[in-house]
Amino acid sequence: MSAEKGNSYLEQVVAQQAVLEDDLRSRRPGAPPAPAWAGAPASAPAPGPLAKRERALGGARAEQAANAAIDVRISGFWRWKTVIVPPNAFVVHTRRGRAEPLHLGLGVSFRYNPATDSYLVVPGATQTILINAYCICRELQGVLVQGYVQWIIQDFATAYRKLDFSDHEDPMRLVNLQLREQAEAAIKDKVATMSVHDVLSDKQPIIEELTARLRAVAEGQNNSDQGLGLRIVTVQIKEAVVSSSRLWENLQKPFRSEQGKLARLAELQAEEVISEREMSAERLRETRRIEHARELEMLRARNDAERFDTESAERLRRTHREHDDRRQVEDLELETAIHSLELVRRRQAEQTETDRLRIEQEQRLKRLEQDGELALEASRAEAAHQRALLELEATRLRAAIDNERTPAAIQADLVSALPEIVQRLPRPNEMRNVTIGGADTSRLGGLLAELMGVLGALREDGGRSG
Repeated sequence: MSAEKGNSYLEQVVAQQAVLEDDLRSRRPGAPPAPAWAGAPASAPAPGPLAKRERALGGARAEQAANAAIDVRISGFWRWKTVIVPPNAFVVHTRRGRAEPLHLGLGVSFRYNPATDSYLVVPGATQTILINAYCICRELQGVLVQGYVQWIIQDFATAYRKLDFSDHEDPMRLVNLQLREQAEAAIKDKVATMSVHDVLSDKQPIIEELTARLRAVAEGQNNSDQGLGLRIVTVQIKEAVVSSSRLWENLQKPFRSEQGKLARLAELQAEEVISEREMSAERLRETRRIEHARELEMLRARNDAERFDTESAERLRRTHREHDDRRQVEDLELETAIHSLELVRRRQAEQTETDRLRIEQEQRLKRLEQDGELALEASRAEAAHQRALLELEATRLRAAIDNERTPAAIQADLVSALPEIVQRLPRPNEMRNVTIGGADTSRLGGLLAELMGVLGALREDGGRSG
């Protein structure tokens, strides 16, 4: 089984604590800064958390030797010296042969005789002790508890008799070490009765226990004179870290899993909302597309209906127009037929009148022949004249009628009337062939000339037969 990997968070916390402790120490003006690790060369690798703990606990004497104590100035010479104490430092001045000190207080300067006098100067500022307590909790798991304690001298007359301020370079070093050890012991005793979850989640019991113990030692029980003349200003716990990286990860897993579950549920909910919005948008888009398609279909149907109505109206109009045109044509044809019949009747009437006149003329001629040769000649001349007039009038009338008609209609009338004319004519005794073609039959004059020739021939045949 592979070795357990280091706890990087624990190492980071310990390193930060060491740096903070180094920053809290005051330095003598002009003294060089201490190396990163007392007793190690500058090129040595960075120490681990245990080496930093040793440095914080007791291995910092080389650093403290470079630190300044208190800036106390001594002026004068030989027996007439004067000690000038800073205003923020306690001082006690004793002389040989006297049970009580000559001067005792904060920032008291005095005359000093090296042969008979002795003095002790202690800083009066608030002191801060950084604590790195490696504890074992109730589940027998290693826990690093970091905290700090701030204290100050309350009764210097009691403190200088009960505490050791003999280190001239750092008078507070031994007192800080003693209070640190007591604080670490109090923290370890309290953590041993707590579970890992209690230590990590609620640090107030540790603070209360540590505060009670330190105040009992420093201030005494119920402000009695059994204290050390110190006052605990504040006690705080900064960090509580599990030493085992595997246990630390396992402790974090439930919360991380819960947060992962919440994040996943939030993602699923967001995906569901997005999916619903997308489906709603798709449904709305599809609905709009269907409505648009329906509107297009309705518009096409309306256009088709209008086009069908227009085409139907046009077809009906054309049908009516064709019917009207056909009716007009039929009316025109009927009028043409009626006109043709009238022409035929006129012709028949004219022919009948002509025949009557001819008969009357012939009878008159016969009478004239009976009356005399002269009367005959006159009658003949008169008859010829009358016949010529009648022929001219008939020709004129026929020409006027024929001029009003088309050649095709005249030809059709003549063709349709020829059988009836032929039936009414007397049967000839002999057959003669008459060739029609000398004249231009495409014109009305030529056609009339040919017809007149035919009628003349028929008339002569009738006269002969009569």
